[in-house]
Amino acid sequence: MSNSSGDYTVEEAKENLDVLRAVPDQVVEAIGDASDERVLEFLIREQQLDIHHEGDQGVGVIRQAVLESPLASQELKRTVITRGDDTPEEILVPDDVERNARTALRTGKPVVLYGPTGTGKTTFAKQLALQHCVGFSLHTATPSWTAKDIIGGIGPNLTGSSGYRSLNYETELGAVSEGVKRARDFDIPYAVILDEITRADISQIFGPLYTAIENRNQTLIETDDGETIELDEDVSIICTMNMSDRTVNELDNAITRRFAMVELDEYEDDDRRALFEGWLEDNLGDIPLLGNDDLLDLFEADYDGINNGSEQASRGPIMRFGPMHYRDVTIFLREALQDEALYMDAPEQAVGQAFRTFIVPRLLNSAAFPQIEQIEEHYRALDNDFEMFDLAPAADLASRELEAERRQMGTYEQ
Repeated sequence: MSNSSGDYTVEEAKENLDVLRAVPDQVVEAIGDASDERVLEFLIREQQLDIHHEGDQGVGVIRQAVLESPLASQELKRTVITRGDDTPEEILVPDDVERNARTALRTGKPVVLYGPTGTGKTTFAKQLALQHCVGFSLHTATPSWTAKDIIGGIGPNLTGSSGYRSLNYETELGAVSEGVKRARDFDIPYAVILDEITRADISQIFGPLYTAIENRNQTLIETDDGETIELDEDVSIICTMNMSDRTVNELDNAITRRFAMVELDEYEDDDRRALFEGWLEDNLGDIPLLGNDDLLDLFEADYDGINNGSEQASRGPIMRFGPMHYRDVTIFLREALQDEALYMDAPEQAVGQAFRTFIVPRLLNSAAFPQIEQIEEHYRALDNDFEMFDLAPAADLASRELEAERRQMGTYEQ
């Protein structure tokens, strides 16, 4: 189909479009033989042949060919490597948080975004990655993570047919070393997001990385092909950690000395209220079954009672809890109030069920026994104060959890 390497033109691509749409290998060949970037722009931006052959997500052979092409601009590489990414463009975190995080990344330090649940850490991490880099990968920590998940190591590989299988061992790259490889192979700034790192043993998973951060010439791992992987200035490391039940002082000193710590916690009252109003308008503005002003007051009272305590409840704050959770409540209500088989005929019940589904479980997930008592008390008080809504389901869920905890404590005492 193509002429000699480097001579494939836009005109030829247009003439062969039917073939290109039918055979993905021909698209790869056209990218490799392209005479200039206009060919790639035609194939990818105008005709979207990567989506046609490879779907909305993933890096298949066509997208990999674009990423490896010396003709592709950084913006075109960004287009293919972020296909299917749903990261919102609007940044909702406070301005000083955004400025601090962007500045910290420019220093070359890995960044930790920390704060309580619901402050938008993961979304902001992705937005930060797209601002600072061309592409990113997202990895969510688990309690079983080891240094191998970060750096890499030797792992088993089973090859052969069902009649004869052979067990071999080969080098497997970890999240950071794979990010370095992508930045190097694709010639792009690349971000590695390590999400919820407090789920893992931080000192264990980051041990070898600490040395590499202080000495960029330190080899992280060597591939089976003999390629050495070192931290690269084109690779940014962005971590998130949930600090609902911990403080920065409780962290391993090694991470606070080597990482830039950026806190996401308090939202100014006006900023938080603007978030609530925006979600209510976007999701419920055309649905007159509930009063948005009443819902706004409920959101504010719930948020304030959780974070600061309330006059109605007899105790102080329950825990740190971010505002982003309330967006899920508005989306639940949007769906619930447009279907007669759901809650169209009982909007006041929908509110309680939304809190039972999205707010209370997230509170209970990190609550100790005294806090569970506070959560139940808090929602009983809200149910009395907001008579237009039925918040009993939220309070009842906390009550059942409280009874379960009491039974468990009784078992231990016996």
